[in-house]
Amino acid sequence: MVELHAPQLDAVFHALGDATRRRMLRELAGGARSVGQLAEPFAISLAAASKHIKALESAGLIRREVRGRTHLCRLDPGPLASAHDWLSFYERFWTERLDVLERLLREEDARPPTNPERGDDP
Repeated sequence: MVELHAPQLDAVFHALGDATRRRMLRELAGGARSVGQLAEPFAISLAAASKHIKALESAGLIRREVRGRTHLCRLDPGPLASAHDWLSFYERFWTERLDVLERLLREEDARPPTNPERGDDP
């Protein structure tokens, strides 16, 4: 299993735990955006947008470049890939369990039906 340092993993999942930040990341997947552009779709101030951006930066999910008075943000997908690798362990865990359940249900369906009137056990 791929291990990510716990503080970084915590920061990534904290950042992804907010719908505004997830939407900002989706916007950044299309290319660099200024803080103002990231704040625009939401009814939030630039200060509030900046707090969200700082959470994304702390998680390593975005990089900010200052050009004069403009702050451009870019997606850094590395930590997302690491979080995905971490989650993949649990995907495999549940897939294996669900495969066993499916097999058991198919075996049960393949058994001949019982007839309680003849004294067959249910």
